[in-house]
Amino acid sequence: MNRNGSARQAALTMRRLVSVVGWITVTLILWLPSAALGQMTGAPSPGYRRDAGTPASAMPAALREIGFDQNLNQELPLDVVLRDERGRPVRLGKFFNTKPVVLAFVYYECPMLCTQILSSMTSTFSVLALEPGDDFEIITVSFDPRETPDVASSMKAQFIERYDRAGAERGWHFLTGDQPAIDRLTEAAGFRYAWDQDSQQFAHPSGIIVLTPDGVIARYLFGLEYGPRDLRLALVEASEGRVGSAIDSLMLFCYHYDPTTGRYGLVVMRVLRIAGLSTVLALASFIIIMIRRERRQAC
Repeated sequence: MNRNGSARQAALTMRRLVSVVGWITVTLILWLPSAALGQMTGAPSPGYRRDAGTPASAMPAALREIGFDQNLNQELPLDVVLRDERGRPVRLGKFFNTKPVVLAFVYYECPMLCTQILSSMTSTFSVLALEPGDDFEIITVSFDPRETPDVASSMKAQFIERYDRAGAERGWHFLTGDQPAIDRLTEAAGFRYAWDQDSQQFAHPSGIIVLTPDGVIARYLFGLEYGPRDLRLALVEASEGRVGSAIDSLMLFCYHYDPTTGRYGLVVMRVLRIAGLSTVLALASFIIIMIRRERRQAC
């Protein structure tokens, strides 16, 4: 093929590539606004049904008083003095330095819910690649002032054995305290609980709190199951990127914390932007390679 024929073939190839790029660009332009609109308006997903809530008057009195008040960006009273597993007085601030902290309120002799919370925490921690004591601290505080350090020590031994991770013993702290200290701490954290006289047990919400190394409340994760991805992202975010990898930072760009659910959800617009940019870069690279190849063949 002579040079004129090669030039015509290169021009034809370029026109085809430009047509493909134009088609993809138009598709993205038409798709992005509709996706963004669905996200901004909070359009319900297929099968979504809004159930009527239970009237407050139909709930037991104790349950009407419990819950989490999300005091995000508020600092805990780090001067509160509690007791560690050996009965030694410790300031809460001792456990806050350069690492984020996971905080859980339980009472150690709880017959059901607290054990499930601790078991779920243990399962989630076991999946994480982050190391307790090195990458983050764990604090469990009993809100029952009658519980002793001996009870806390027994619970620690039980769950450290389940965790079975190097550094867990020095990174997971089981604390007890007097009523005034408990009141200050739970109030600052927004943790509301109540004594149920009929069952002779505490009624309380289930969840964990992630704090910054300075003791500022960063995230609440609710319920009895704490997804490893949610907890990892919360720890990375609370540490301002000092914990985790570059991939975690990229995931934080694509996932956004929803305080109403205590979970991280996918941000559609950001994912589409990344996908669109990746597509354009891939096409541009392909076009450059093809142009260089055609030029070499024409010479």
